[in-house]
Amino acid sequence: MYDMLTSLIWWIFVFYLLMAPQLQHRALLGSRAKLLRMLAGRRGSSVITLCHRQESIGLFGIPFYRYIDIDDSEKVLRAIRATPKDRPIDLIIHTPGGLVIAATQIAKAIKDHPAKTTVIVPHYAMSGGTLIALAADEIIMDRNAVLGPIDPQLGRYPAPSILKAVKQKSPDELDDETLIMADMAEKAINQVREFVVWLLEDKMSREKAEEVARILTEGRWTHDYPITYEKAKELGLPVSDNVPPEVYALMELYPQPIVRRVPTVEFMPAPRVSRRDAAES
Repeated sequence: MYDMLTSLIWWIFVFYLLMAPQLQHRALLGSRAKLLRMLAGRRGSSVITLCHRQESIGLFGIPFYRYIDIDDSEKVLRAIRATPKDRPIDLIIHTPGGLVIAATQIAKAIKDHPAKTTVIVPHYAMSGGTLIALAADEIIMDRNAVLGPIDPQLGRYPAPSILKAVKQKSPDELDDETLIMADMAEKAINQVREFVVWLLEDKMSREKAEEVARILTEGRWTHDYPITYEKAKELGLPVSDNVPPEVYALMELYPQPIVRRVPTVEFMPAPRVSRRDAAES
């Protein structure tokens, strides 16, 4: 009898380990869907999310990392195609970037949508995320959110840095592989720059669009340089800071896996003081 009870407890424990992450993930998806419906109803738009964070949904809650990939572009394109042409689109982005081809597909679909398009950035949209944001009619950023440069990356190296390194040496000092990399780097920069000009030319003059495209792709900054709200305004991008409160609540439902025993950030709001207490003090 004792052995049977022990075996039953063991199997219940194994079942919990297998199912708990999946059940938690389903609960998160339900909460997200509820918030998205609320946001879509209030803004009268179709709301799409492109959020990349660690999530522990696999066996034993092992986290994995996500970036913009072809699977993302296929899903976003399907969502855009399913949106009526006269209905606005709100795309919430939280991403470190990813594949240029995937980001380019999403950006083109956003630009081609007939109704108003808005990209909402609660925290950050770097690299490919910035490329997508440039396609929208409006970029809504938190005052402390950031965009990033979109200079192409070839393997471990930024394309502008490859060209700069090659220019500092004579061709006789360079091997064939380096020369090929330089040729690819130049093409990559020109391709992205041309696409950015196309994205921006209906929001500003052609000359201004070319200037912004050059700034964002020339390697002026490191690839992780934070383009703040103020800097985006200075560049002439169509940004505002009226982030809907539902978006902040939504980001709480994209949790990082718990891998530390002690939290690194804690917050205790100040207690509210009544007028009577304030007058007495």
